Amino acid sequence: MKLDILAFGAHPDDVELGAGGILATHATKGLTTGIVDLTKGEMGTRGTAEIRLEESKKAAEILGCAVRENLGMPDGHVDYDHKSQLNVAKMIRKYRPNIVLMNAPTDRHPDHGRASRLVEESCFLAGLHKIQLEVNGTELEPWRPKNMYKYLQFYNLEPQVVVDISTGFEKKMASIRAHKSQFFNPDSQEPQTLISSERFFQSVIARAQDWGRIIGADYAEPLIAVRHVGVGNLNDLQ
Repeated sequence: MKLDILAFGAHPDDVELGAGGILATHATKGLTTGIVDLTKGEMGTRGTAEIRLEESKKAAEILGCAVRENLGMPDGHVDYDHKSQLNVAKMIRKYRPNIVLMNAPTDRHPDHGRASRLVEESCFLAGLHKIQLEVNGTELEPWRPKNMYKYLQFYNLEPQVVVDISTGFEKKMASIRAHKSQFFNPDSQEPQTLISSERFFQSVIARAQDWGRIIGADYAEPLIAVRHVGVGNLNDLQ
């Protein structure tokens, strides 16, 4: 299956928080999207790897994703060694996305920055003809995405692109709520964490509203461009 957009996340809820609106909005426009989680989030204070896997499946359905995979890397120890790079490169060759989204370049959780570097470097390696990769005995052809972007997470970094997600915002929030072991749930008996507070949940809404304000939309998500953004016509810029 070829995807238009493939989003990577270090943990099962990273993509929903940082780029869920982008995926939902583009899915409603007929583009094919998918998610690859690097870890199962097993080191999280709340929930288990099994619970988080089921929550991830539900969230992907809400966002309209065609696929969601998990590479089973160790949570809390995402690395960008060559073996890990090749595992990510396999996903890029397998799904041949035009656009790849990835974690923020630096963030509160150290896995996020490492995952960002890992995916960025893997995008390059995936295009090298002399690297041979296969899945289930089938050799994968070299592929390099046309564009790569990093979504914002806990830290407020400076983006180059801001995407209107007004049509996908409700699905973004529903996908976040699907991770009910992690986020605000007044019925939960698990330990409270920073992201499980009602304040954090409301901050996700406020942040999307504020980025929307900047571009004259109801809601938006910002992206950091890995390469310079080019257009053929200045009228394409809003």
